[in-house]
Amino acid sequence: MTFNKVLDIRLNEADLALDFGVDIFHPETVEERYLNDIRNSLLDSEATGPELLYSIAMDVGKKKHEKDLIDRNLLYGIVAYNSGLIGSELVRSQGHIHAVSPSCNSSTPEVYEIWQGEAYIYMQEFVAEKPGRCVAILAKPGDIVIVPPKWAHYTVNASQHQKMLFGAWCIRDYAFDYKEIRARQGLAYYPVVTEGEINWIQNPNYSHEGVEVKNAREYQEFGLSKRNLYTQYEENPSRFDFVTDPLKYQNLWNDFQP
Repeated sequence: MTFNKVLDIRLNEADLALDFGVDIFHPETVEERYLNDIRNSLLDSEATGPELLYSIAMDVGKKKHEKDLIDRNLLYGIVAYNSGLIGSELVRSQGHIHAVSPSCNSSTPEVYEIWQGEAYIYMQEFVAEKPGRCVAILAKPGDIVIVPPKWAHYTVNASQHQKMLFGAWCIRDYAFDYKEIRARQGLAYYPVVTEGEINWIQNPNYSHEGVEVKNAREYQEFGLSKRNLYTQYEENPSRFDFVTDPLKYQNLWNDFQP
């Protein structure tokens, strides 16, 4: 498929490869994440499943926008997820926190947009005994999800049978913090499939505070619509300043509702 017919990027589902059109800038090599890369965060560290979990192309876009994106310190990435199960868990990432970026002296947000399949974006306020609010947001094609600064999160392919594809805006000098997550064997809940139903199983390394499962919402307070995220950038390149300079939008983060 062509990525929403906005960016000339095609997913080869057989091997999770991405093919890029001539007007697209992109990394020379697509990164890949494997089952062994995330074992420390799984409910069962010995579980079996697909060896290749997901492919990542960070820093893509139309060639005519490359300089502007660099100047804005804004980056667009595309990630393709395999289907299946890891033991009893859905295919997912291990989870991370966005570390403080030197360019803005803050942890930074991420803005997801699902284009194929369905995803859960799981997030929690803290990586501590008390994780605070824990939310799993179900996102379908065209849905947008914002993960706020400082919140730990991971991404799940909500389907056992269909590949999942999403795009995301983030800051260019992003960095991830995994240390505490790995020490606690992942985040506070695991997405486990039991008799065909998805259940959020508590990680015993956290106190039980409950997880809220909800559908994706609109983010009018950030000036976003449900239209394609890259198109929204083209229409107003300053629209995603809240990603690259989150401290200027502290009032929105203080009252943020996932």
